[in-house]
Amino acid sequence: MNDFLSTNSHLKSLPSHLLQYIVDQDYEAYTPINHSVWRYVMKQNLNYLPKVIFGDYLNGLNEAGITVDKIPNLYGMNRILQKVGWAAVCVDGFIPPKAFMEFQAHRVLVIAADIRQINHIEYTPAPDILHEAAGHAPIIPNESYSEYLQLFGDIGSKAFSSSTDLQLFESIRNLSILKEAPGVSKKLINKSQKEVESIQERAKKEDLSEMSMIRNLHWWTVEYGLIGTLKNPKIYGAGLLSSIGESVWCMSKEVKKINYNINACKVNFDITKPQPQLFVTPSFEYLIDVLNQFSNNMAYKRGGEYSIEQAISSKKISTCVYNNGLQISGIFTDLIKKKNISIYLKTLGPTSLSYKNKEIKKHGSNFHKDGFGAPLGKIINYELSNLNLDKCKSLGLYIGSKISFKYETGLQIDGKICDFVLNDNEEVLLISFVNCNVKYGEEYLFKEEWGQFDLVVSEKIISSFPSPADISSFAEKKYNYKSQTIKINYSLKDEKIHSLYKKVEEIRTKKIKFTDLEKIFRDLKLQHSEEWLLLLEIYEISKLNDLTIYPEVKDYLSILSKNRKDLSKLIYDGLKLL
Repeated sequence: MNDFLSTNSHLKSLPSHLLQYIVDQDYEAYTPINHSVWRYVMKQNLNYLPKVIFGDYLNGLNEAGITVDKIPNLYGMNRILQKVGWAAVCVDGFIPPKAFMEFQAHRVLVIAADIRQINHIEYTPAPDILHEAAGHAPIIPNESYSEYLQLFGDIGSKAFSSSTDLQLFESIRNLSILKEAPGVSKKLINKSQKEVESIQERAKKEDLSEMSMIRNLHWWTVEYGLIGTLKNPKIYGAGLLSSIGESVWCMSKEVKKINYNINACKVNFDITKPQPQLFVTPSFEYLIDVLNQFSNNMAYKRGGEYSIEQAISSKKISTCVYNNGLQISGIFTDLIKKKNISIYLKTLGPTSLSYKNKEIKKHGSNFHKDGFGAPLGKIINYELSNLNLDKCKSLGLYIGSKISFKYETGLQIDGKICDFVLNDNEEVLLISFVNCNVKYGEEYLFKEEWGQFDLVVSEKIISSFPSPADISSFAEKKYNYKSQTIKINYSLKDEKIHSLYKKVEEIRTKKIKFTDLEKIFRDLKLQHSEEWLLLLEIYEISKLNDLTIYPEVKDYLSILSKNRKDLSKLIYDGLKLL
């Protein structure tokens, strides 16, 4: 792992909690068929995409370190990507949306290590190296798009998710695994499909979470975006660039084209089906404008009750930020209101207090192990903004003094000051009390027998986000997927076919043993008569080198195309390029 991370400076700066998602590419595990699938798709892309893509596709591939002839090795790809300010890592299929966004914020592309099976060569619902490497990477060198992608990751990683979001992620991950794995029964796939549809139907009845809206924007831009005008759109979305079928389909009149705007955040998508409509942006700069517009209504910018309620609804470790910069990180459970006014917020369990994303000494999750409570609102007759120790003394606030604070909300605090916590400018962040009671009327919110009470010297919450302020405040948790990628166990027959692909590849690259091609061709006709992709490769070599068998191979492909309607377009498209 360390050897791999050293290939690119962006990888070295990744936070440790993201490393759990990185897997070894295991380049030697790619079969000769895998490389042939890559070649076929990339050749089709190079033939068609330059007509419809935004920018120079071939130049984009070169700048990303990607070639047509073989699956890219991430070691080499990372050294080249560093020149355009990015990096790439391999992951195991779909990863949690928040983690995905965090990688993007660090300018790191996540690339699924696997590649689609030959029978899914036109499209796969599972993420694969064709989608990520051949789809995302060629657009990365565009500076405006690169800026948008990083900004999206930065903003997206601050979006709150709902429990339904997580369930949908897990169910889609499971469905994509089952659909891509060989030998899985239709019954099992249909069951998984129905589970996805059931969760999607339930989600329609719920308010869209920040993460679900962010995912919608990501889908309609980064994955399936068009750029230009409604009459003359160009492709930049990775999902379109990596799918031969959809890149053609999307340009037809059957697919409705809509001007992109912020309302796309409310348009849901179905990852398992072709898209009925696509959004067209006039420029990448416009994407940035819309994204910033959307972020203005997110909890991390909005503040107030909305931000606190988002943290509570998440039921996970989150951070609420007071207007003096103090950050409370923990699992938020309550926003206490009286007369419809927020007076007090609470966490339950280990809680950390931080400032500028650094935990405050003696105020970590071990000290506040049972939770934390903090008032909201103004204290009557005390102006606490920009409060320093000299001002404290003038107000009678010093260690040992007994104080009674009354809030405009009706909350009251009585106790003896035992400590102050200051920020970088010597302004008071916290006042600590012993023998302290916090009450609203006759209701106790904190009792003196509970120990030290730490008062946040501030009035309101201005931000919240779904992670600790200081990531080191809490023990790292490993994410446990509910479904694991199914690794293919190849049969003896599979191994035999792989060996034939390998022999043909050696003949193609080394330009030797051309006479063996005829033997391989005869073998295919007898034992593996429907290996259309290998037959195409044999035809390509025999035609380029003017071998006598090439007319016979072409005739056989034509017959196969007529007998197998599901292969006819693939064979036709392959022959068209030779």
